[in-house]
Amino acid sequence: MNQQGGKPTGHEDDWWGQLYGDAEDAGPSTAPDSLDDRYASAADAVNRPDTVPAPRSDPDAPAREAPAFPAGLPRPPGFTVEPAPVPVEAPAPGSAPAPGSAPAPVPAPVPAGEEPPPPPAGDRPARALDYVGAGPPTYDPEPTALPPADPDDLGDLVADTVLDGARYGTATVRAVSLRGDSARYRGEPRRDSLLTARFGTGDHALLLVAMATGARATPGAHRAAAEACRWIGRAVGRSHEQLAADMRAGRRGDLKSGLHRLTGRSLGRLRASAVEQGVDPEEYAAVLRCLLLPADPECRTRVFFGAGAGGLFRLRDGEWQDIEPRVTDTAGEPVVGFGSPPAETPDGDRLTMDLGIPTPPSPYEPAPEPPREPFRFRASVARPGDTLLLCTSGLADPLRGEPELAAHLRRRWSGSGPPGLADFLADTQVRVKGYADDRTAAAVWET
Repeated sequence: MNQQGGKPTGHEDDWWGQLYGDAEDAGPSTAPDSLDDRYASAADAVNRPDTVPAPRSDPDAPAREAPAFPAGLPRPPGFTVEPAPVPVEAPAPGSAPAPGSAPAPVPAPVPAGEEPPPPPAGDRPARALDYVGAGPPTYDPEPTALPPADPDDLGDLVADTVLDGARYGTATVRAVSLRGDSARYRGEPRRDSLLTARFGTGDHALLLVAMATGARATPGAHRAAAEACRWIGRAVGRSHEQLAADMRAGRRGDLKSGLHRLTGRSLGRLRASAVEQGVDPEEYAAVLRCLLLPADPECRTRVFFGAGAGGLFRLRDGEWQDIEPRVTDTAGEPVVGFGSPPAETPDGDRLTMDLGIPTPPSPYEPAPEPPREPFRFRASVARPGDTLLLCTSGLADPLRGEPELAAHLRRRWSGSGPPGLADFLADTQVRVKGYADDRTAAAVWET
């Protein structure tokens, strides 16, 4: 290539003129001295915005191409001219899909008054519900106020929510206890207490889930519930080997009488504790409900026992079954110590036996019969695919009173396996207007 005064000659002359015009080279101060400098100058000139032609307003006019690099010069590294982006318009709503794309499936309409069909096995519907029923609940869905704290007794504080879970043999357990909407709003502690424990090891281990609810509108309700769970946990733990053996052997009668005795003893100690504290035993009381699960995969016996109201449900073949033992199904005897003086103190001192004969305070007015809760017991054999749900009244009442809640949990828990802890918490806290008590629940998924 020939050069004259820093300006190319020959067939490159037209290209150079497009970039710099026909001005003569004024010397080293105004023009590049080397070929590499000229390459850089040419690249800068092509990439400058003012050298790129503006688009024509006439859409039918041919587009003006950017100047090409001279054929006689090798293209330096990094010298590129990017093409203009091509705008892509989104299809308008309601327009036909693009050629070759499958149209989105449209679900079939559900007739009014009917429930949607259950999801296929393995497909868990997304939980996007805060509440079910005719209208939103009165209180906020999240905690508002914390319970008052005593700086000298911080161990008395109760967490808003407790969540636990495990898997042994063919059973997967999920358990939760959460403060009700009313207590969250008023800054009251959770009256429900939850205990999950494993006694023993290997296939001979025994799982206990205990839940208790303290008396309403009493200052020590949460303490009474926690103490009831600890007492029954201690009693079951000391007898877990015999209880597990009775469950594997199917000795229902022995289980019923033994657990009746342990329940009465635990609640009797609770009343003795109330006497020691100088508290009215009727106020320092608790409803107690328990579930026993053997870790042996060959034993599918599930045992419920306790005293007081609540719920025991079974989800089988996509349908809820209310299997809470009725009074006629129980042993027919009141729980020893429930509603009567304790049989012994926590220290083991024997007290006068209560024969159930009320002593009138005067010869003219007979004393009212103390309230007594019957012992509740049920032993059942689980099937693969079953879901067993034990809960306090805070969840049992809305389950029985609001069909939409039962239908929602049925869709969530049918044919999709056990949920994770977070999903289980979300499922159990779906609210219903008019039900604002604490909720405690334990569910067992069978495989």
